[in-house]
Amino acid sequence: QAQLVESGGGLVQPGGSLRLSCTGSGRIFGTSAMGWFRQAPGKEREFVAAISRFSSNAEFSDFVRDRFTISRDNAKNLLYLQMDSLKPEDTAVYYCAARDRGSLSSRSTEADFSYWGQGVQVTVSS
Repeated sequence: QAQLVESGGGLVQPGGSLRLSCTGSGRIFGTSAMGWFRQAPGKEREFVAAISRFSSNAEFSDFVRDRFTISRDNAKNLLYLQMDSLKPEDTAVYYCAARDRGSLSSRSTEADFSYWGQGVQVTVSS
């Protein structure tokens, strides 16, 4: 069972920035495409962004495109989500996830990811 641990969440004002981090085993970072999902209160978990094993491909949901950046450092076993121009509607628990393969699917969904972190709270409010 892969263990993924998120960090970096917190409270930020609208228009502000946060960077989430996710760490895990070397096996995961050496073999897996990885992604971020989020779940707001009363809503289903939704896809945010994903990145392939060697960072050759990345995918973003329409509502974060041009505001969020996903990156990874496989040597340090770290996945990042840089979130800029945050809006109140970005408030959610954010989850790190990993696939069983290194490539991305044509359109990432929860079913594509086998390993999940416990989540970290992000609150955007003045």
